Amino acid sequence: MLTSDFDYQLPPELIAQEPLEPRDHARLMVLRGDAPPAHHQVRELDELLSPGDLLVLNHTRVFPARLLGHKSSGGAVEVLLIHPEDDDAQAWRALIRGRVAVGTTIAVDDLTLIVERVHDDGQRTVRFPMGCDAVALAERVGHIPLPPYIDRADRPDDRARYQTVFAEVSGSVAAPTAGLHFTPELLSRLRARGIQFARVELAIGPGTFKPVDCERIEDFRIHAERCVCMPETVAAINACRARGGRVIAVGTTVVRTLESAAEQPDGFAAYAGWTRIFLHPPRHLSVVDGLLTNFH
Repeated sequence: MLTSDFDYQLPPELIAQEPLEPRDHARLMVLRGDAPPAHHQVRELDELLSPGDLLVLNHTRVFPARLLGHKSSGGAVEVLLIHPEDDDAQAWRALIRGRVAVGTTIAVDDLTLIVERVHDDGQRTVRFPMGCDAVALAERVGHIPLPPYIDRADRPDDRARYQTVFAEVSGSVAAPTAGLHFTPELLSRLRARGIQFARVELAIGPGTFKPVDCERIEDFRIHAERCVCMPETVAAINACRARGGRVIAVGTTVVRTLESAAEQPDGFAAYAGWTRIFLHPPRHLSVVDGLLTNFH
């Protein structure tokens, strides 16, 4: 497949710069097999699903991962935290906007960070002072990393609005955006109709915004992300299958997590690790029956 096969015109005025309120009034296009598209709103989701269906949500929470600082020379630097290194809680993978070399010190608030390593993919390893909680620092002085197609600076209210209403586990640098359309009222109506819920955890990284930069889609090297499919989620999906319900993933992050859990040697089971799955034809999904996703 060629990237050019997916070209389409997107007028700038159709790229929303502010979120819709209420959240669940967003437009929803429903595609089923060969049937023509049907146009609805997300708030009608309880009428479009059936009792016994299972919605799987990514309950990760966006943390204010953008740290604004200065080099010792006085130059401004922006550090986007991605995730801690596996074996060292004081060292974090990061993207840095600004020219920095190994050994550069960056002052953020009243702390000094040191650039320790430059990786092949352009990411850096940044070391925090001993005893410093990087996430706590970010929560105190950081900024929410809005998507690049949002042409404005972040605001204090983005900390709440750029989160799903079911967000719990901190660690993402971008929201699982399909989930942004749910409201507590919609969730209540879905439960009342007999739709069940399960959760997974995928810490969304900045690679989610990386464009496909090669002509053959199959040549694209997609980003890896950490994910967790809990035992209770596996049990909920197996029970859904047994009763004849459908497994509906809320967002491609959920699909990547579930399909990674299904790729284990013994089949679909609880999983914690990295996902590198790239979803494109002719791949067939083994866990997911439906997908709620966004246009970007």
